[in-house]
Amino acid sequence: MLWADAKKARRIKANMWNHNIKFHQLSYREMEHLRQFRRDITKCFFLGIVSIPPFANYLVFLLMYLFPRQLLVKHFWTPKQQTDFLDIYHALRKQSHPEILCYLEKIIPLISDVGLQWHMTELCTKIQRGTHPAIHDILALRECFSNHPLGMNQLPAFQMKALSRAMLLTPYLPSLLLRHRLKAHTTVIHQLDKALAKLGIGQLTAQEVKSACYLRGLNSTHIAEERCRTWLGEWLQISCSLKEAELSLLLHNVVLLSTNYIGTRR
Repeated sequence: MLWADAKKARRIKANMWNHNIKFHQLSYREMEHLRQFRRDITKCFFLGIVSIPPFANYLVFLLMYLFPRQLLVKHFWTPKQQTDFLDIYHALRKQSHPEILCYLEKIIPLISDVGLQWHMTELCTKIQRGTHPAIHDILALRECFSNHPLGMNQLPAFQMKALSRAMLLTPYLPSLLLRHRLKAHTTVIHQLDKALAKLGIGQLTAQEVKSACYLRGLNSTHIAEERCRTWLGEWLQISCSLKEAELSLLLHNVVLLSTNYIGTRR
């Protein structure tokens, strides 16, 4: 299946080259295929490097057997492994949620607008009490995330590290690279959201819906399909309302919108 994915990715890239099409102009499924294939090929590249020395292929097979979650792409996971591994990954990213929310509370006095201070306090209080926030609760704060103190260019290193863990990205990079990677990753999700809104959530299969939710922070493995579709609809309403300068809110939305959704408190 990985070989078939490679052939499909090659066709998409050739079509982009021949017709001068940018990534954000592709269809949703084409964009998602390229995004996922890049992640898969990174794992394969690592295994390829390790297997270069003579007889190292035996070591590669041993490593794949011992560390299937880290070294194998999803094509080679069993159904049980897929559920277990996704739960493990979500538990890892969930560990960063309290740190991210704590920082949002700390910066409330730094927000110049009194009304926005009130909205941020209300949002943090709701989440701490276990309430799932409404769309308008989050969008009311878009101005806070477009510049100081929560704009993408104003985030401190420790918050970027926490957000990286929440996005399942490595936090072990210099601040400059962390910021660049978070911007790039969030921009891709924003582009995917626009393409998905154009396609329509109703056109997605159950597996595509669950995968889309998981990418955006929701542990969809134990949530019914219809609830996943509802949550994804809320996400798209927020995402498609944001401008490029407000993408820090989309980044934090991975935590804000997923933490207390029905069935996620495991």
